[in-house]
Amino acid sequence: MEYTHQYSWIIPFIPLPAPMLIGVGLLLFPAATKNLRRMWAFPSVLLLSIVMIFSVDLSIHQINNSSIYQYVWSWTINNDLSLEFGFLIDSLTSIMSILITTVGLLVLIYSDNYMAHDQGYLRFFAYLSFFNTSMLGLVTSSNLIQVYIFWELVGMCSYLLIGFWFTRPIAANACQKAFVTNRVGDFGLLLGILGLYWITGSLEFRDLFEIFNNFFYNYEVNLLFVTLCAFLLFAGSVAKSAQFPLHVWLPDAMEGPTPISALIHAATMVAAGVFLVARLLPLFIIIPSIMNGIALIGIITVVLGATLALAQKDIKRSLAYSTMSQLGYMMLALGMGSYRAALFHLITHAYSKALLFLGSGSIIHSMEGIVGYSPDKSQNMVLMGGLTKHVPITKTAFLVGTLSLCGIPPFACFWSKDEIINDSWLYSPTFAIIACSTAGLTAFYMFRIYLLVFEGYLNVHFKNYNGKKNSLFYSISLWGKERKKMLKKKIHLLDLLTRNNNERASFFLKKTHLHRIDRNVKNITRPFIDITYFGPNNTTLSYPHESDNTMLFSMLVLVLFTLFVGVIGISFNQEGIDLDILSKLLIPSIDLLHQNSNNSVDWYEFFTNATFSVSIAFFGIFIAFFFYKPVYSSLKNLNLLNLFAKNLTKTILKIKIRNVIYNWSYNRGYIDAFYGISLISSVRKFAKLNYFFDRRVVDGIPNGVGITSFFLGEVIKYVGGGRISSYILLYLFYVLIFLVIYYFVFVF
Repeated sequence: MEYTHQYSWIIPFIPLPAPMLIGVGLLLFPAATKNLRRMWAFPSVLLLSIVMIFSVDLSIHQINNSSIYQYVWSWTINNDLSLEFGFLIDSLTSIMSILITTVGLLVLIYSDNYMAHDQGYLRFFAYLSFFNTSMLGLVTSSNLIQVYIFWELVGMCSYLLIGFWFTRPIAANACQKAFVTNRVGDFGLLLGILGLYWITGSLEFRDLFEIFNNFFYNYEVNLLFVTLCAFLLFAGSVAKSAQFPLHVWLPDAMEGPTPISALIHAATMVAAGVFLVARLLPLFIIIPSIMNGIALIGIITVVLGATLALAQKDIKRSLAYSTMSQLGYMMLALGMGSYRAALFHLITHAYSKALLFLGSGSIIHSMEGIVGYSPDKSQNMVLMGGLTKHVPITKTAFLVGTLSLCGIPPFACFWSKDEIINDSWLYSPTFAIIACSTAGLTAFYMFRIYLLVFEGYLNVHFKNYNGKKNSLFYSISLWGKERKKMLKKKIHLLDLLTRNNNERASFFLKKTHLHRIDRNVKNITRPFIDITYFGPNNTTLSYPHESDNTMLFSMLVLVLFTLFVGVIGISFNQEGIDLDILSKLLIPSIDLLHQNSNNSVDWYEFFTNATFSVSIAFFGIFIAFFFYKPVYSSLKNLNLLNLFAKNLTKTILKIKIRNVIYNWSYNRGYIDAFYGISLISSVRKFAKLNYFFDRRVVDGIPNGVGITSFFLGEVIKYVGGGRISSYILLYLFYVLIFLVIYYFVFVF
């Protein structure tokens, strides 16, 4: 064991040669490097595979020995300032390193095909490998200053990857927004680190906790100042993990490539904030106000993320808000002191959400081949539907991830989310009710995504005979009713297209000025019509297709993780059988936090609590089925259920909640607009005022003096004609003016 841990410092640096080789190749041999670009994915995958094997070996040792290993080197020594560089291997490091390497490896394999036709293929893999290096350096750091260095490197990689397609203005704006928002949290993190160093004189985690606890319990520090420092440390996690109110950057970050959304903005980088709070929990746990603040921010984020996901049309943006909500669950658990539940949900959510994002990438990849589809339309769920036949493997994988995130047993997230909800009942019944209700919302919006994409009707976008553009039609909307005229035209088009007379169908398409078919029409038995139509420019319309094997391989492996990773957290310890692998791995950290390491539970109590949470999830799914009716649902033939859905819809329409919820969700809770008015507009107005003051006052005074002197000189030079009589007359005129002024001011 000692020999294995002795070389753990190389973990962050193993993936580093891949981006270095790519950079050197592009610099010295650009043509050859670009011609052989597909081979550059191999070293990235190979090196990260080595790190994964190394991380698994360390975790096995951690489970068997339950020890903490740390090694440091002196970095900077100057008088009283001493900075060290080292690595810390404990349970938290083991969990995070396995998470980073497994998800990262699958994303690399997936990206090889997904980015195959992109001009920035090599740049993408260089950024991705450097991100893995930075993230591994972050989780193995032994002190706060080292954490901050890798924290900023991770943020830099996120900035580069969000703006990967920087020629698109929306992507360029998104990466700038992420950069600025994270700078707010990072500045707070830096101030908190400096404050703690000023109090304790150390930045090493173990020394810092020991010194801080002694000072705190002996009343040798100012409680207000300590609370402020702890809050500033937490501010860094708020920004990085997209917690309220610094969450606004995460939905816009979806402008990056989808594999980046799966790795950075779902599984690893956004989990860095949760990691930092978990790492500093021995410090936070002795300050009740900070723990309550963490729990409060977590529960607000849980509700806000779930409500904002309800009406989003972009599939990736909906999943981004879902990620935000689930990260809120983790923060809630940490704020309640449920260290084990938070890390358990971190693991299960990472694999489930990575699967969902890669599934969305497969959907987007299949839709990009359709004529007339721009990148924003290939992500718009309103324009999707009926993809089950054409992408069956993707559909199955996406369904598994959806069921897991909804908390349906026996999938992974059921075990972790149920544990958080159970702990919340002991902490605060109010928080528990909110957490349970949000679980129902999660089931609703996740099945909304699934039904709109795979089981919904398909859409046709065309002009009518008068040349006026009709709005998009989809028959399964929570927010609107069917348009009968559009339905009739859709059925009429279906009837013509399905006949054998191709000339008549072609004539109809030209007569109605069909400028684009975004989705083929759906009939009763087949989601898509297998026809090929040649438009005016002899353009062949292509239809959705399943992704290639390398992309499907990553998704299928994540399906296995989503199905079975929940087993590691099952607490079962009877008759000498102990299946709770997670608790064995967390024993050093649990002891450090003074928690009970025996997590065996009463199965009767467990199933009683689970029945309640699962019932709420099924209720959310039930509501989604009626608001977004799938084509093949047998439930629609049940009069009782139809009557319930009809009455519920009428009630919602009558009290006008529908528009309120839709506007709130679609407009992102008006938070972005509020920031735009209160911060961006005010800063711009202040900048314009400052610019005016600088130009007109600061520069205006000396410029005015110079201009005045110039004009006076120009005027006076014409007065000097060389005649003494003129000079005397001018002198007497000035004296007369002076005397008049003096008389009226001082005498009169």
